[in-house]
Amino acid sequence: MTDPQKPAVAPESLLAAPDQASQSQIDGEIADLHAEFARRAAAGERLPMTVLNFPPYRSSVLRSPTKDPKHTDPETIELWSPAFGQRDVTAIEADLTLNAGPGEPQGERITVTGRLLDSWGRPVRNQLIEIWQANAGGRYIHKRDQHPAPIDPNFTGAGRTITNDSGEYKFTTIKPGPYPWKNHVNAWRPAHIHFSVFGTSFTQRIVTQMYFPGDPLFALDPIYNTIRDQKDRDRLVGVYDHDQTVPEFSMGYRFDIVVDGPEQTWFENASWFDDEEEQ
Repeated sequence: MTDPQKPAVAPESLLAAPDQASQSQIDGEIADLHAEFARRAAAGERLPMTVLNFPPYRSSVLRSPTKDPKHTDPETIELWSPAFGQRDVTAIEADLTLNAGPGEPQGERITVTGRLLDSWGRPVRNQLIEIWQANAGGRYIHKRDQHPAPIDPNFTGAGRTITNDSGEYKFTTIKPGPYPWKNHVNAWRPAHIHFSVFGTSFTQRIVTQMYFPGDPLFALDPIYNTIRDQKDRDRLVGVYDHDQTVPEFSMGYRFDIVVDGPEQTWFENASWFDDEEEQ
């Protein structure tokens, strides 16, 4: 019997793009748009760093704003925004291999570390960094993720930590797997970890993703390719760092996050235009 109190899970068919284009069609659309943006930029047109309405990413047509952003009262926003939690951030929350269950999660252990920096390379201290990710099989613990990959009972895929005085953070986790999505036929997202960085208030929150070097899915992924320039896409790829590898335990990756300026990391919820273009 269906529990009337439990919300129904959206079937995969409702999450699919209606046209279900082939990968070659999506690849052609991406190439054509990148070429058009390069031509327009060369002609001196002011273009956004990230293309919010990007047709190869089918649902971006519905997700992208249709009206100009408006200023809001930050104090009002704070009253309705999520809180950091009812307790302090503890050290175990940064170890996703220990913070979920009594057993060992499945998959390759990795250490992900880096620095949170401003445009001058100065450390950004005492900032809350949260991460979330799929497990080694490419499955999230979420009611809408129903593709046939196993749930790991010892892995929730969520963690958080506070940057130290040098702006440094460190997580121990499992390398996430790629996963299918319904943007087009046989669409797969490259393996990635989501990062959320809070400032002094919820309205300063920024969100980004870290990818892994050499992923063959980069060229095929419409979300990754909403970023116009390759140099900006490259800033989202973590770097293998042998000094961060823990002997006989985990591989090491470095991912520095720059919050502003011409070298800033791409953020999903950042302003439409580069800071340097606004000057």
